[in-house]
Amino acid sequence: MSMKLDLKSKFLDLLFPRRCPVCGKFIDAESRFCPECYSKFTLYSDDFVPENASGFTACFDYDAAVKPAIMLLKDGVCGNADTSFGLELADKLVSCGIADKIDIIAPVPMSAKDRKKRSFNQSELICRVISKAIEVPVSADVLIKSRMTAPQKELNRQLRTINLQDAFSVVKPELIADKSVLVVDDICTTGSTLSEIALTLKNAGASAVYCAACCKTPKVE
Repeated sequence: MSMKLDLKSKFLDLLFPRRCPVCGKFIDAESRFCPECYSKFTLYSDDFVPENASGFTACFDYDAAVKPAIMLLKDGVCGNADTSFGLELADKLVSCGIADKIDIIAPVPMSAKDRKKRSFNQSELICRVISKAIEVPVSADVLIKSRMTAPQKELNRQLRTINLQDAFSVVKPELIADKSVLVVDDICTTGSTLSEIALTLKNAGASAVYCAACCKTPKVE
């Protein structure tokens, strides 16, 4: 299933032509990536599910081919990377059946310090694209990161879990009470962050938590 652009998006594409978020080449308004870059991506096909979650999906394996587009999001120069990934992930959520099971979408939150430094949350931008595509509301303020944590990429699997304990809080439990929540991040590595968030949401009253990411780091055999 391919999500179509609305009239406003098409008009904006006339004023600001779309570029591939990997190589920067101009692409047409209906495309997400140029054919050359897309052909190098590895489509996600694993059966990984974070602990405490009812399901998980992703668009691509995280590797050197897709990394430039992710860095565009993280470095604060979004271009149309959020739209490209958001529409890809919306398609995947529909095709795997998760889109029909969720009531609300929530981005993985950033600490207030990190949010101020970057000026935006890239996961929230992706959520808003998904929300429009599958017509499920997004709530960016239902969940907060209530304390600073060490960078996850610097820790091993065991320390990642310890690092995140009690790092997240639900500030508007009425928004998720007895609802199925989709949590979205840009990259999933071990799933520790998504697992901790899923537990936090379920303890606050969510009936189920599904997770999704633009990219998933492949398992190391």
